[in-house]
Amino acid sequence: MDSRSDLQGKRVLVTGASGFTGRYMVAELRAQGCQVIGQGSRRGPDDLGEFVEADLRDEAALAAAVSAARADMVVHLAAVAFVAHGNAEDFYNVNLLGTRNLLSALERCEHPVEKILLASSANIYGNRSAGTLDESTPPSPANDYAVSKLAMEHVAGLWRDRLPVVITRPFNYTGVGQGEQFLVPKIVSHFARRAPVMELGNIEVSRDFGDVRAVVRAYRQLLQSPDSVGQIVNICTGNGHTLAHIIELCAELSGHSLEVRINPAFVRANEVKILVGDNQRLLRLIGDWETPPLEQTLEWMLAASAAAG
Repeated sequence: MDSRSDLQGKRVLVTGASGFTGRYMVAELRAQGCQVIGQGSRRGPDDLGEFVEADLRDEAALAAAVSAARADMVVHLAAVAFVAHGNAEDFYNVNLLGTRNLLSALERCEHPVEKILLASSANIYGNRSAGTLDESTPPSPANDYAVSKLAMEHVAGLWRDRLPVVITRPFNYTGVGQGEQFLVPKIVSHFARRAPVMELGNIEVSRDFGDVRAVVRAYRQLLQSPDSVGQIVNICTGNGHTLAHIIELCAELSGHSLEVRINPAFVRANEVKILVGDNQRLLRLIGDWETPPLEQTLEWMLAASAAAG
């Protein structure tokens, strides 16, 4: 007998529903028969169905939105996620205090919540480069984004005994629809439009690049897993790829070669050199989980980028 819960008919509140990951998360949950309630500071043009407007930084408005949503489960994706974002205060106001406001609102809500999934980040591990990183690796955040996410994990711990929280640490992932300020979509875009030159920073940094479709599938499976509450879980493939390798793959897939110029302005002093994850805990909790090979993800992105012109 399958011990995993059936999500059919569950009301699931998704914060950041209009964002890159949020759109895929909403589709994944709807495919399971969930009633999805989106949350954001404003409704986007693609937000269909139920939606509650509230800024995470507005405690009163958020409490009212959470009460109105009457969610059985929550997937908290809303965050300032671009590491090079200029205003450090935004990381803390949204990622830390916004999450605190959400947890406080969920605790006070009359409708009991069965599970809350909080998306943290593997950036909290920082410049650790020896082998693969599991959840016991000591955090060593190297930028304000990572510090804000680690602080969010700690503030969530204040509700450990009162709310059913699972914390995920996704490693890098990409897919169709991710903004070109992120590296893989930037690389894909240059190849799709057959640009002659591309400027990048350090192309020898190694990352565990996943596929957004597999990431939201893992999130959904963690909602269904009876043993995930109270856990911190890496979401990763266990394989590292340098940006130089991604460039090679895009050249092969597109049949186009270009000149890569290293721009010193793009080389960050606090750059995390190697970030590859251990996914054994994830697999123990959810069982079967498949993520497409990086080549398939890049092929999907190249096709979409070329079709968009």
